[in-house]
Amino acid sequence: MLMSNSGGLWDNAKKYIEAGNFGGKGSEAHKAAVIGDTIGDPFKDTAGPSINTQITVVSLVSSLSASLFILYSIF
Repeated sequence: MLMSNSGGLWDNAKKYIEAGNFGGKGSEAHKAAVIGDTIGDPFKDTAGPSINTQITVVSLVSSLSASLFILYSIF
C-alpha cells in the first residue's frame, strides 16, 4: 500500500510543479520532481496491481480454508 500511494504522490507532485507551482518547469523543484517521478512510476504501476492480486488470493484462500476449520473443529 505504501508503494502504491507514494508512487501516485510523486507523480502528482511533478504535475503540480509543472502547473507553475514552486517555480514551474526548469526549476530545482522540477528537477527533483522528475527524479521522484522516475521512482514513482514503477512503484505505482507495479506495486499497486500486485498488492491487489495478493489481497484477492489471500481472501480466497482464507474463505476456502474457513470451511475446513469449521468442519474439523472440536467444538
